Amino acid sequence: MDRRRRALLAAVAAAAINPALAQRGPLLKKIPASGEAIPVIGLGTWQSFDVGADAAARKPLREVLQGFVQAGGRVVDSSPMYGAAESMVGDLVAELGIRDKLFIATKVWTSGRAEGLRQMENSFKRLRVERMDLMQVHNLVDVETHTRTLQEMKRQQKLRYIGITHYGASAHAEVERWLKTGHYDFVQINYSLGEPQAERRLLPLALEKKIAVIANRPFAEGALLRRVKGKPLPPWAAELGIASWAQYFLKWIVSHPAVTCAIPGTGNPKHMADNLAASTGALPDEAARKRMADYFQSS
Repeated sequence: MDRRRRALLAAVAAAAINPALAQRGPLLKKIPASGEAIPVIGLGTWQSFDVGADAAARKPLREVLQGFVQAGGRVVDSSPMYGAAESMVGDLVAELGIRDKLFIATKVWTSGRAEGLRQMENSFKRLRVERMDLMQVHNLVDVETHTRTLQEMKRQQKLRYIGITHYGASAHAEVERWLKTGHYDFVQINYSLGEPQAERRLLPLALEKKIAVIANRPFAEGALLRRVKGKPLPPWAAELGIASWAQYFLKWIVSHPAVTCAIPGTGNPKHMADNLAASTGALPDEAARKRMADYFQSS
């Protein structure tokens, strides 16, 4: 990377972070489309919130959401693809009375305009929202049709932001094509030390087009944590405010200038607190990120 590009990335990163707000809570980055600031660590709900409604299943999830908000967390991401997750989030958010403290995102994952509208209406009901913070076309399913619908719903102020998602690097060329249309406020893609492919084209494009990036699968579905099991953190990790491998992986992700937020999924209150700790303190600079990547690759 040449000196000019390094300087540009550093400037973008500095502009995206609001240090004054970070001093009073989690580190924040701005959504380029609006300037609204959101915490760099959110909460995913795939698998972890797809549980039964019995008290034993609900208790830890209630603790997760309650602790998440108390610690300054905001972004909660779900999908109709995730079984009962939307309903569980909606029930617990209503029970806790925390809707106004959250940035709730979900997705449309079906074909056809009419079916898409029906599915989104159900998501509104399950999540108990009148206006969705973010609606995304999940995995580019019927993306052309749903993009038109989402744009219309945004004009009607039913949606605050719209975006697209995809879980596979094999779809990056198609994601890139749609991002170039200028229709979207957000893109959600896999990005981690185990799946860094988005660095090649999608993250630079998001910076260029001023599109917020949500990084999912930050632990590559647990593969990264399994890989480093039993391996000590490097001594210099403490200098970056890193006290666990989860924080190591998350700080590496959200320190990229293009990444707005990472959404680790968990139904464990202790894991949630550990994840959120990655949003405190300073973020690694480019040299530290390379050192982190090199150390991980040596494991």
